[in-house]
Amino acid sequence: MTINNVKTISNVNSKTILNNNLAKKSFVNEEQKSNHNVQDIQNESSQEEKIVINKRQQQKLRKFWKLGNKDFNTHYFDINENGELVVLEGNYQYNIFHLVKKFNSSLEIFFPSILKERVNDLIDLYNLFIKYYRYKGKFFYHFPMKVNQNREYLLSLVAEGANLEVASYNELCLVKKIWEEGNFHSNIRVVCNGPKTKPYLELIEELQSNNLSVVPIIEHYDELEFLKSYKGDTGIRVDLNLGTSSRWDKKINRFGFPPNEILELGKIKNLKILHYHIGSQIPFLEDMIAPIKRAMDIYVKLRKLNPSLDTLNIGGGMPIPYDRKKMYASENVIKNVVHICQNMADKKDIPHPNIICEWGWYVTAPSQITIFEVIAEKDITKGNAKKWYIIDGSFINDLPDTWALHQKWHVVPIHHLHKKKLARTWLGGSSCDSDDKYINHGNYILLPSYEHLEDHESLYIAFFDTGAYQDALSSKHCLLSPPARVMAHNGEAHLIRKRKTPDEMGRMFGW
Repeated sequence: MTINNVKTISNVNSKTILNNNLAKKSFVNEEQKSNHNVQDIQNESSQEEKIVINKRQQQKLRKFWKLGNKDFNTHYFDINENGELVVLEGNYQYNIFHLVKKFNSSLEIFFPSILKERVNDLIDLYNLFIKYYRYKGKFFYHFPMKVNQNREYLLSLVAEGANLEVASYNELCLVKKIWEEGNFHSNIRVVCNGPKTKPYLELIEELQSNNLSVVPIIEHYDELEFLKSYKGDTGIRVDLNLGTSSRWDKKINRFGFPPNEILELGKIKNLKILHYHIGSQIPFLEDMIAPIKRAMDIYVKLRKLNPSLDTLNIGGGMPIPYDRKKMYASENVIKNVVHICQNMADKKDIPHPNIICEWGWYVTAPSQITIFEVIAEKDITKGNAKKWYIIDGSFINDLPDTWALHQKWHVVPIHHLHKKKLARTWLGGSSCDSDDKYINHGNYILLPSYEHLEDHESLYIAFFDTGAYQDALSSKHCLLSPPARVMAHNGEAHLIRKRKTPDEMGRMFGW
């Protein structure tokens, strides 16, 4: 089976564009692996391991566990001949079971190579369609820091050319720290959303006066009044009042100004950006496209009043296929964004706007997996599942979207992938809370049968796409420690966060 990242689009024109430009890019495939001595970074013995499955079985198991599939963002993952989960990075291969044996469970594993590939692919796609349509504006990717504020994520992203979006004074303080450390130069652009407290506004002014490009996005009339004296560029957020099928679609929206109120403001000092955010995890392509047309209609009218306006920020919304069902491609969204902006600008004889997008979930989620050990099982007398598997972590603490959003997860064992005896399971966390569980919307999760494993054999399971929001929203229920975190990069794995001791957890509460 060939695992690659040559991009595809659902229509003929887009395929032609991408095939001409991106055919040289590919991920490691089976043929490449046979020509290279792929290093397992956790190889602790020179003895050859016993092969338990053949190539044909591997291919069937990839399909069953939904690995090696770009539509599901699992083309980075494979199964080896021993029935173990591996992650591919160029000519390196990370055996996840070996990493867990070294660093123990529970464990988060971050792969900078996946993060960098995703942000570069996004930037490349926009630039490809800009070139194809002869679009006159530029594209800027802004990573929303709220998605993942961890240092290793931010430094990896800005190193690949990402700009930043912040939503609070504290996040902007981190930007200042990164800047003062020399980890990015002053060409980086920072967009500031969220309510602007006095310290927040003062820090915006300080950084702007020191030649960092900081653009506050006006959301309230009081912010508008304060920013009349601001010497840098500004933006304004519009509430498009468009419904979507996202769970974040709200009838009453507190963010931004209605379109008529923005136009009634007339000339806004140093206005550069019109910003909207329609929601997150938008499941249908048409719900991503309709806001662009509505926003461009407002942009055209607003630019007549503000000739300095030159950028449209389309916010976020691109979803992750957590349920591993094929969805619309990012290429189709990007193609429509560029084409619609071009057509509507040309019709009104105005310059093509620069385009900003803030797809944070889309970029970061696939770059991390979270691993737990199954530490106990219990029978279920009623329900679609037959067994409770209890894990050595907490869904409420470690994967809070399980509890808050009833998020579906792709769950795969990191070993025993070839086992024929499977169990219909629900998963329970280690806290005392009845909500600390993952039951796949009342369905079940197929996993190797715990009772059919050999004596003393362990069972570890991986949750995919955990790189977005989970750490930022995590809690401390029952004083359970968060997972340790490992960064796997360039053939090596380093511990970057230890598990907390009981004393360290207690100190958070004054003990």
